[in-house]
Amino acid sequence: MTDDIQPRVTRGLLADGRDIIFFDDSEPYLSGERTREIHDPRPLEPRQSPPPESASIRVDPLTGDHVAIAAHRMNRTFLPPADEDPLAPAGQGTVPSEVPEPEYDVVVFENRFPSLQGPLETYRDEPLFRETSPAGRCEVVCFTSEQAGSFARLGHRRARTVIEAWTHRTRELSALDGVVQVVPFENRGEEIGVTLHHPHGQIYAYSYLPPHTAAVQRSAERWKASTGGDLIADVLDAELEAGDRIITETAHWVAYVPFAAKWPVEFMVVPRRAARDFTELDDQEKGELADLYLDLLGRLDRFFDGIDQLPYISAWHQVPVRGGEDISRMRLHVFSLLRAPGKMKYLAGSESAMAAWISDTTPERIAQRFREVAP
Repeated sequence: MTDDIQPRVTRGLLADGRDIIFFDDSEPYLSGERTREIHDPRPLEPRQSPPPESASIRVDPLTGDHVAIAAHRMNRTFLPPADEDPLAPAGQGTVPSEVPEPEYDVVVFENRFPSLQGPLETYRDEPLFRETSPAGRCEVVCFTSEQAGSFARLGHRRARTVIEAWTHRTRELSALDGVVQVVPFENRGEEIGVTLHHPHGQIYAYSYLPPHTAAVQRSAERWKASTGGDLIADVLDAELEAGDRIITETAHWVAYVPFAAKWPVEFMVVPRRAARDFTELDDQEKGELADLYLDLLGRLDRFFDGIDQLPYISAWHQVPVRGGEDISRMRLHVFSLLRAPGKMKYLAGSESAMAAWISDTTPERIAQRFREVAP
């Protein structure tokens, strides 16, 4: 299914100067019959950057990994009751909302408690101790004004609007000075660590190459040097040839369980052509992706008998703005820590201490189960 209706985009500012952007797909806004005022009446102080002693990015001298120090986030909102939902439209709760409008379709705003914020500055540049400002940006994406539910229940049109929001934010965030990679993601379920139940995701614009992306770049660089090939494209071709880990295919996308899957429930979605990020997808690809993503999220919720909403993490690995020269295309990675109803996969000694993974199942069994629960 394709749908080239573009949402109406309206920008504004929150009381402390943070950006807020509405993406409306409902008819009154599309036709121009209704417009938005976006006036935030809260008496918030202008936002200030946290001091270096509580917020920075440090580099681990042993591994080279970047670690964001974000002590100022300790006091962020944590699992409030339904009538204190800060993502509900204004007037629908007992606390002031982050969204100063009586209704909305999809909305994006800067996180009030960001781990990444502002321009890049060097705090410390010593041989072993390197530290910079927590440069970058963190945004919240509300998928719907409904306080309950999930992305899987949005429907095609609203899922398309979220994809357009991801596209819009990818384009603008990628253009910011110092941004290296833009990653939209969603955490669902208290087991994952969600602090707000309202259906929402986030977008991180990193000022450094995250460790996972850096590892993929190194592998892709080695593969190209030794074979001349495109690692992600060649893996996709090999998965298609093997077939036993393929979940489903469309004209433009392939969903499969990775050959070395780490998690009890896991899949990837990769475009057949080398689209670097959402900005390079056309309307047909976006429409097809919306339906495929809704299909796969529905399968997640049928994966285990008796589990209606499987906890998961969903991350869109877009090609870095810089530093990922040998990564050819974007990909979606979705996984869950639930290994059976009532049983979580805890990352204990081997995984947490040594990053040496041990899987509790096989990738082929995971793929087979995904095929069994097809709609």
